[in-house]
Amino acid sequence: MTIGDTQSDSRIMDADAGLSGLADPLASLRCALDHDELQIFCQPIRALRAGEDRFPMAEVLVRLREEEDALLPPGDFLPVFEHYRMMCELDCWVVRKTVEWIAAAPPGSIRCFCINVSSQSLDDPALLECLDAHLARHVVSPGQICLDIDEADTLQRLDATARFAAAVHAIGCKVVIDGFARRSVSFEALKALQPEYVKIDGAVVRKIGVSSVAQLKMKSIVRVGAVTGIGIIAECVEQQAVIEQLTDLSVGYAQGFGIAVPQPIALGCIPPG
Repeated sequence: MTIGDTQSDSRIMDADAGLSGLADPLASLRCALDHDELQIFCQPIRALRAGEDRFPMAEVLVRLREEEDALLPPGDFLPVFEHYRMMCELDCWVVRKTVEWIAAAPPGSIRCFCINVSSQSLDDPALLECLDAHLARHVVSPGQICLDIDEADTLQRLDATARFAAAVHAIGCKVVIDGFARRSVSFEALKALQPEYVKIDGAVVRKIGVSSVAQLKMKSIVRVGAVTGIGIIAECVEQQAVIEQLTDLSVGYAQGFGIAVPQPIALGCIPPG
């Protein structure tokens, strides 16, 4: 057993212990899905360029309700979903709830939502079947859904993620590569997936004021985005100074606690003042 295996097992054991103290965490997760014991949050994404809607989209997040309405963050339960190979079921639940919300959203709400896709869902046709069916059932435009694929999955499984992205585009939804430039800047994934957006990893964004390497990375990505029409989203934006630096660098969008904190979707989908 490797150190990584030990750490993974430890995360799962910790998460098991946090699931309401139940002896059977699998049953607990199944109950959560069947009885809607999860809750959708969202975090608005702000446009930094003039002439656009100030908050054109938001990222969808999920929390698990515990006893007495306490909410568990993803790190406390996602490892268990992963361990029991239930991530596609969770992704389908999030898709269903998000599409239902868009269909019923009040006027003035943010209308486009980014949904994270797990590695397990990339090989399971059930997620895209679920997405297509719910879009049709609720008469929601496919362009209101972006599916976020993590860059790590893209680099490790380029053929699989390219097939998935092509299927997403065939439905009419958009593709986002998340965590972009976390290690190095590789444009192979952009050619293969043809995403509408990339999200620049927070490790790069936090350093643009102090690191020439981070600045060069950002400038390179922005130039490619300008040529290809790919929107550039900076993640983990927490300070006004960073917002100003991103604007100076012509980055199109920003997301993070310095923009808006995650809230239940009924509150978070209303653009901040």
